[in-house]
Amino acid sequence: MQLASLHMDDDSAPRPRVTTRSKAPPIVPPRRQTIAGHVMYHGDCVRVMSRMPRESVDVVVTSPPYNIGLQYGTYKDRRAEEEYLDWMVAVATGIKRVMRPDASFFLNITGSSVMPWLPFELLVRLRPLFRLQNHITWIKSISIGDDSVGHFKPIRSDRFLHRNHEHIFHLTGTGNVPLKRLSVGVPFKDKTNISRRNHAQDLRCRGDSWFIPYETVHDRSQKFHHPGTFPVMLPRMCIRLHGVHAPVVLDPFMGTGTTLLAADAEGGRGLGIDLDPRYVAIARQRLQGARKAARAAAG
Repeated sequence: MQLASLHMDDDSAPRPRVTTRSKAPPIVPPRRQTIAGHVMYHGDCVRVMSRMPRESVDVVVTSPPYNIGLQYGTYKDRRAEEEYLDWMVAVATGIKRVMRPDASFFLNITGSSVMPWLPFELLVRLRPLFRLQNHITWIKSISIGDDSVGHFKPIRSDRFLHRNHEHIFHLTGTGNVPLKRLSVGVPFKDKTNISRRNHAQDLRCRGDSWFIPYETVHDRSQKFHHPGTFPVMLPRMCIRLHGVHAPVVLDPFMGTGTTLLAADAEGGRGLGIDLDPRYVAIARQRLQGARKAARAAAG
């Protein structure tokens, strides 16, 4: 299937008529850019998804604004809780519409020390749309004995512990979507388990706790001045776990394009949407740079 058939035609899609009695401005089609089959949209994700074909996406990996006051370029990350939850339900409804029946939706989200309930309130609101097939804990830093490994972001508090993990909610339409668990598997520590338990290879299921640290950065420019990036290995593992060959991968909150980089690296085709034109430009530059580096490495 050609990628062009998976997306709306901005020029031919119907547009609402604005009468002289309406004060609403005409809706401008989202700006669309394409790089080697990957598509990036500058626009509102709810509206963009409403113009995409139904059941056209294999995997969704995204990290929406957490509503905890992070400093984005254009989006204001502080809404009343009910307003935020209503908005996220509208986003999730758009996601459900474009997902294939056997698609996977990996939702990365967290709360804050003073707003710990928000991710779980959202999951309750999403129950009419999805089944929670897996709940993965993304561990960013962990201490084992006297040793600490990973990205540690301290907080100043005499009430709260440091928050060293986030949630990845694996949502599906039925709860019965098959996964390729060993695609993100880990070798056995006790190699006798391979023959004793009739395993075909030296891999076992990784389980639902994933240690994926960030690369150490010293200033915001190394994160492209985006407050909510995740490591590229996170979406790569989600794509691998879903296990579809050459998947169509959507990130409705593309940011600086990490999910598109993951889709490209995993042989998929990425669709990214973002409201901030600066982030769209950065995503384009990162994707071009990654493809250039891959060509150079291949000789």
